Amino acid sequence: MDFNYTDEQNALRDTLARFIAKDYGFEQRRSLAKSEEGFSRDHWKQFAELGLLALPFPEAHGGLGGNAIDTMLVMDAFGRGLVLEPYLTTVIVAGSLVREAGSDAQKEDILPAVAGGERLLALAHYEPNGRYRVSRVDTAAKPKGEGWVLSGAKGVVLGGGAADTLLVTARSSHEPRDEDGISLFLVDRRAKGVSVRSYMTQDGGRAADIRFDEVELGPEALLGNLGAALPDLERTLDYGRAALCAEAVGIMTALNEATLEYLKTRKQFGQPIGRFQALQHRMVDMVIATEQARSMATLAAVKADAPNAAERRRALSAAKAYVGQQARFVGQQAVQLHGGMGVVDELNVSHYFKRLTMINATFGDADHHLGLFSDMLLAA
Repeated sequence: MDFNYTDEQNALRDTLARFIAKDYGFEQRRSLAKSEEGFSRDHWKQFAELGLLALPFPEAHGGLGGNAIDTMLVMDAFGRGLVLEPYLTTVIVAGSLVREAGSDAQKEDILPAVAGGERLLALAHYEPNGRYRVSRVDTAAKPKGEGWVLSGAKGVVLGGGAADTLLVTARSSHEPRDEDGISLFLVDRRAKGVSVRSYMTQDGGRAADIRFDEVELGPEALLGNLGAALPDLERTLDYGRAALCAEAVGIMTALNEATLEYLKTRKQFGQPIGRFQALQHRMVDMVIATEQARSMATLAAVKADAPNAAERRRALSAAKAYVGQQARFVGQQAVQLHGGMGVVDELNVSHYFKRLTMINATFGDADHHLGLFSDMLLAA
């Protein structure tokens, strides 16, 4: 297997590195996090101009036909810069779901608009008390004429406050925990009966709690096949997990660089603390953990497009569990080696650590995926 990047991928990585260095300084990022939307629309337009928003979509629908490795490079760079824009939610998760499940008409309507930076999407799936179980859906979609009436609530919808269109999972048949009977619907965030409460998350990002009170939908709102959305949903969440693994590796790399620089400049007993052997050993352990996590993130990106669902899930659960464990180790070590400064809001180290904590909890934490991976091994 060739692990070298293509010339186009190297060019993409260099372009993103320049953007992060020039236009995404730490203080600017802190200001954006405190703004009303929590991100920059100007940056989003830049992403569109750079082709980032079109990257994973088919060329027939205004995309560039990129793969999961291309997405990995983008998310690695975004991790280094602690990028706040809803790239994960709009392009990778919701956009991929439209690409996988949408009709030709829906793809033609939505994907070019996303690629051009004109429409934001968000997946409204997880519900209170559902934890990480993907098939747990209580929100109901009842037939009415040729359409449906949607009622229920979704919690911690990433990017939900700014999204123009919500991709909502609802149960059109069967019981709340059954794998069958789950459908996907396109819902205008401003539609009558939709109420959105947006808030800042621990890492400075944005999420929303959303209620649907008898929201009337036409037949064109159905995305994919009625009652058969779970396979597409699981595939899309695996794309999201692979992207999160790459973002975590980018953050871990940035933490290693910041910590090494601190060890070289912080003096104690008349010399840099980086000369103390015990701290050198801890720094080496952080680098090893990051490189091992990078290998697992690469595996996740390679397997994200695997046609075999069982193989894909096993690889993605293994990667999410392992990267989550290593990210926690690197984050804790970075905070401790910075001493009291490691937790202050004015230092980027604390923000990196918070983001790693949120990444671990998104789409299943390390313990959850370790359990899934164990069950799959036993079943095999």
